[in-house]
Amino acid sequence: MNRIKNVKQAEVFALRDQIAYLEGQVVSRTLTQNEHVSITLFSFDKGEEISTHESGGDAFVTCLDGVGEITIDGEKYELHEGESIVMPARHPHAVLGKERFKMLLVVVF
Repeated sequence: MNRIKNVKQAEVFALRDQIAYLEGQVVSRTLTQNEHVSITLFSFDKGEEISTHESGGDAFVTCLDGVGEITIDGEKYELHEGESIVMPARHPHAVLGKERFKMLLVVVF
C-alpha cells in the first residue's frame, strides 16, 4: 500500500515535532516512498551534512526549524524556517546543517 506512515493521522500536529535532533547525526523519517514520490523528514545537527549527490526527481525542500545550507550546482542557498527551495532532478546538490536544521523533503519522480 502507498500510504503515509510514521505520523499521526486524523489529528493536528506540528511537523517539526515529528523528528528529533540527535547529537552528531543526520536523522531521517520516511513518511512515504514509491515510484512516484518520496516524502521524508530530516534533522541535521549543526555541521552535519548529506554530501553532493543527484536525484532522479525534483526535490522540494521546506525548512521546518533552524538554518540549513543547500548547494545546487555549486551555488549555496541559506534556508530559514518557513522557506523552501527546489533542487532540480539530475543536478548535483548537497544539504548542510548550518545550525541545527529540520526539513521536509518531497521528491517527485
